[in-house]
Amino acid sequence: MTAPSTFGLSSEARNLHWLLSNLVEEVSGIQSVAVVSSDGLLLLSSDPHRNDQAREALETRRTGPRGSAADLATIVSGIGSLTIGAAKLMDSGPVKHTMVAMEEGSLFVMSISDGSLLGVHGSADCDMSVVSYHMALFVGRAGHVLTPELRSELRKSLEDASAESAR
Repeated sequence: MTAPSTFGLSSEARNLHWLLSNLVEEVSGIQSVAVVSSDGLLLLSSDPHRNDQAREALETRRTGPRGSAADLATIVSGIGSLTIGAAKLMDSGPVKHTMVAMEEGSLFVMSISDGSLLGVHGSADCDMSVVSYHMALFVGRAGHVLTPELRSELRKSLEDASAESAR
């Protein structure tokens, strides 16, 4: 996992980075993780440098790498909106967890207490119950600290990392 520098971040932001790193390192089969704000902005990612690789691939008209953090954030936000709308139409209460099983992988989306979403792209051979369990642990540990101030700090740190890598 390539993580942005946590130098200069608050202790809450460093703790979230640590929790995300632990999630990726401890759970076999996780390929990418993104924390997305309720308005669809990427807040935290397991692979911020893959955004640059995806941009380069598009510029040279090569295919891949697919599943970059920006792509995952977009997908997570869209699925989150779709399932929230479905739950409202069905009058079934808030969405807690969404899983999409594909032939070559899986996608998990879990609600965080403030309306943010945790999205995980897993490999085809990942154990879905183990991934779901560890996502629930992450949400339980991280959900209460995602204040508006922390979301703003995380967003700014990602923008700064993108600007730094563009130089």
